[in-house]
Amino acid sequence: MAGAGDRAFRETCAPFGVDFFCTEMISAKAVHFGDKKTRLLAETGTAEHPIAIQLFGSDPAIMAEAAAKLGKSEKADGIDLNFGCPVPKIVNNGEGSALMKDPERICEIVRSVVEASPLPVSVKIRAGWDENSENAVKVATLCEKAGACRIAVHARYRGDFYRDGTVKLPVIRAVKEAVSIPVIGNGDIRDGESALRMLEETGCDGLMIGRAAVGKPWVFAEIRAALDGAPEPTVHPKEVLREHLRLAFLYKPLTAGREMRMHMAQYLKGFRGAAGLRDQASHASTIEDYLALVDSLPQE
Repeated sequence: MAGAGDRAFRETCAPFGVDFFCTEMISAKAVHFGDKKTRLLAETGTAEHPIAIQLFGSDPAIMAEAAAKLGKSEKADGIDLNFGCPVPKIVNNGEGSALMKDPERICEIVRSVVEASPLPVSVKIRAGWDENSENAVKVATLCEKAGACRIAVHARYRGDFYRDGTVKLPVIRAVKEAVSIPVIGNGDIRDGESALRMLEETGCDGLMIGRAAVGKPWVFAEIRAALDGAPEPTVHPKEVLREHLRLAFLYKPLTAGREMRMHMAQYLKGFRGAAGLRDQASHASTIEDYLALVDSLPQE
């Protein structure tokens, strides 16, 4: 969710029943060297709590230092360690899902961060580096022993990236049966039906949703209704989009014009003539441009 899950997006999702948030990924090295732009990623508002600051890195000491700094200076409720990111520039630095090849290093990082952090520490992992080294159970067990309070399992291998249909639900069940801390299931949850399937087939304690909420922040309300056996909520996408635009330009006036193009493309999927509308959105740069496009959308 790097580049998508910023404060404006999180606050747009908040009214739809999110139980817990995570910030975008934050580099522990960047915190160590005092990068101001990186610290901005850790800023949160009252509408998005409880929230964990999501850190990535491979050096236990630097990870611990960053967790201590951010845990004391930012308004957050936890530290979340990302050992699941498959992006090449992260993996090539030995970070993210590359660490699934080194469970002992993961254990050392978790232990160091737990000792240094003033906040509870959670972890996100993958099923394993590849099909020949599926080790989520081993890694989860080590993380629990090192002091992690919760573990999210994105049940894909690194090479699967985010491809639909590649989630291994039995891996999540195996982790759930191996540890006593809460286990969160992640991957291919896009609606009430897939959420119910995840819970029923894995026994996990909660659900983590990322990409499915981009362009559809109300997906959380739809899933909650499905889990409760309630009618699907009535949502007005154009109003949600207007609010997202307001927040985006409020928090990032200099970059929102560019960054909202990706979000807009996802929102427009539900409207007639989406291809032409996306082309218009690709040329938008001001909030007035975007709002004019929203006003021109077909009736919901």
